Amino acid sequence: VQLQASGGGLVQAGGSLSLSCSASRRTGSNNGMAWFRQAPGKEREFVASITWNGLSTYYADSVKGRFTISRDNAKNTMTLQMNNLTPEDTAIYYCAVALGSTGPVVPSGYRYWGRGTQVTVSS
Repeated sequence: VQLQASGGGLVQAGGSLSLSCSASRRTGSNNGMAWFRQAPGKEREFVASITWNGLSTYYADSVKGRFTISRDNAKNTMTLQMNNLTPEDTAIYYCAVALGSTGPVVPSGYRYWGRGTQVTVSS
């Protein structure tokens, strides 16, 4: 399975971006999915996850209320809508497919990873 993340870019603080993750085939439809991010010099951190059926979502405290994760299993895609961005959101954002049906907060719970898309928020 190949994952392709897109939608990153440069935005001013307070702005919005929408990230998209597409899977090469249907493997992810029974699995949880998530977004992680990694800033320079920092460890990869959990951002948001969604269960296989899209009925439950989970967010890191730092993005709660600003980011929204969603998925469309028919199209093998997942989206992260990011609003009210701050410079602290600057990072490479990665999408991932979980080992199971939920979306754990640790990277070890994920089987497939996309290459990542850069998000830069200027102050």
